[in-house]
Amino acid sequence: MFLQTEYEFTLPKGYVDEEGNVHRRGAMKLATALDEIEAAKAMGNADYLPVILLSRVVSRLEGMDQILPDVITGLFTDDFAFLQNMYETINHAEEPVIQVQCPYCNRSFTDTLNFVLRE
Repeated sequence: MFLQTEYEFTLPKGYVDEEGNVHRRGAMKLATALDEIEAAKAMGNADYLPVILLSRVVSRLEGMDQILPDVITGLFTDDFAFLQNMYETINHAEEPVIQVQCPYCNRSFTDTLNFVLRE
């Protein structure tokens, strides 16, 4: 059985660095117990815990060498919420799926959830 441990994504808006470059494509790895423990240990402020945790599990973001907490806090709120939702989805389900309904035939079915925006 193959276990997918990393999921690619495209941020809705993208991280804008100091030079004005926009970084949208990246990947998030499945969290380990150590990721959650270290995030909880690193900060006494529970509100900051998601920032630390996301900086540990976002494994890459195009054009960025490291994903530090400053990168996460510099995200637009839509992107931050997107990554939080993605974290919850991939870490609390065996396979990220979504219930969908065809707008033409009204048939309901389950499909794999894909975090990459199609443009």
